[in-house]
Amino acid sequence: MSTPYPSPRHDAQLVVFDFDHTLYDGDSGSHLFAWLIRRNPLRLLAALLATPLLGPLVAYLPTRRFGISGYVWIATLGLHRAREFNLWIDRYVATHREQIERKLLPHALDVFAAHRAAGDRVVVATGAPPELARAILSFVAHQDVPVIGSQVGPRFGAIGATRHCHNEEKMRMLRERGYADIAIAYSDSRADLPLLLAAKAPVVVNPKASAIAHFRQVLPAGTPILNWGCVDRAGEQAAPR
Repeated sequence: MSTPYPSPRHDAQLVVFDFDHTLYDGDSGSHLFAWLIRRNPLRLLAALLATPLLGPLVAYLPTRRFGISGYVWIATLGLHRAREFNLWIDRYVATHREQIERKLLPHALDVFAAHRAAGDRVVVATGAPPELARAILSFVAHQDVPVIGSQVGPRFGAIGATRHCHNEEKMRMLRERGYADIAIAYSDSRADLPLLLAAKAPVVVNPKASAIAHFRQVLPAGTPILNWGCVDRAGEQAAPR
């Protein structure tokens, strides 16, 4: 299908978007894995029994990926190949289209589309599975945008992250794909500080209120801290569309 957007210019600026809480209102991966867990009573029981251990790990930023990995393992127990996992992602997206579309942030999509219309090189870098972000972006005709996300593979009878697109690792994965000279970066998370600090013009969107002081301390003076429509997040409200 043809796209209304021009091909990026050879000298176009590079613009990197996070996905969760930036383009999407919430954590798309958590929504997927919660659905997988609820589909199976044994997985649901295992998740409930493991929550006293995994819950605190998820709540604390330095250990968050270990807690998430535990839930991912429970959610995908019995799956053995990334391709098999991707088929379940496609099934989830196809059967939850209406709910997912409501989670996409209109103002964020306007900014995203404006960069594309200007001929910028736009990339999505997310901790979510890339197949999930690509499938969701296809709802709004952005399926052709490059997506860098967490890589998965077989792990102890289930599927697990073989490479987590998170924090410094996200920057390494971007550089390996040739996305090094970042003009603008949009993200909500302190975990993306390496990305925001690497950008010439960082923009914080939809941050937690508790993170704002830290962002102001470590990012350049005058860095915008905006809210693009996440009602439970902080930031200066974006102008009406």
